[in-house]
Amino acid sequence: MNAIVSSSPIIMTDSARILLVDDEPLNLEILAEHLDCPAYSTLSAENGLEAWKILDADPDGFDAVLLDRMMPVMNGMELLEKLRADPRFASVPVIMQTAAAGKEQVAEGLRQGAYYYLTKPFERDILLAIVEAALEHRRNRLALADDRLDPRSLIQGEFRFRTLGEARRLASLLARACPNPDQTVLGLTELMVNAVEHGNLGITYREKSALNEKGNWRDEVERRLALPENAERHATICMRRQADGITFTIVDQGAGFDWQSYLEMSPDRAFDSHGRGIAMSRMLSFVALEYTGNGNTVCATVAL
Repeated sequence: MNAIVSSSPIIMTDSARILLVDDEPLNLEILAEHLDCPAYSTLSAENGLEAWKILDADPDGFDAVLLDRMMPVMNGMELLEKLRADPRFASVPVIMQTAAAGKEQVAEGLRQGAYYYLTKPFERDILLAIVEAALEHRRNRLALADDRLDPRSLIQGEFRFRTLGEARRLASLLARACPNPDQTVLGLTELMVNAVEHGNLGITYREKSALNEKGNWRDEVERRLALPENAERHATICMRRQADGITFTIVDQGAGFDWQSYLEMSPDRAFDSHGRGIAMSRMLSFVALEYTGNGNTVCATVAL
């Protein structure tokens, strides 16, 4: 059994730059006011074309985009399509803000890559929770992409992890043995973090929603990890190389969960601050993803 121990994940120390895109000046003013704090700096654009010119001129300059759906000149969906087709913006999360909250509209946005949604009128606490969730996704993606590890040192076998830091570090290491490590690491990280927080520590979906709104999800994870009853709890990931692919089997010591409803992007959860990790992993990282039993075992396959 191998254990990987990691330091804390990389966190942005400068304020996060957010591009606000809306054709209504009042909405831009409200968004800027809600985000007026040292953690964020904002810039505004009044339509998709103006936003694209700003982003194209400075592709590394923004950490997230808050994007209105209905706008003249270039609407939100058209800008989203351009962003998702351009690899320069692969790690930049797009938060779609809209008054059109029908399932068909939301499903269309999810298919195009808008995994975070806000409805008008805005509630400040919900807005901040969604923005932080999107920025956390970007922080982790950038940190993992910068972690240059040598896959030649890998051997097949079973690895143990217990904390969020260990999960992320180990995911980055194992992904380096795959043909598309930047895609694989995203999926492995989502599944392994899920094994820690939901599996071993028993944080429910509703509890995580409340914790995200209050901004203390990470504190609660650390608190539960320190409890005596969780001292020996761990999860494992088993890596096996075959002729046509690499399989990863992740097992936690939790009670399991109703995994069937999380395999697809659900418009019903599009406005939540979390709940899309498993579906994103299935769509972007693996050729096959299968849960077994009560949901505390998942097998993911990467094609060679």
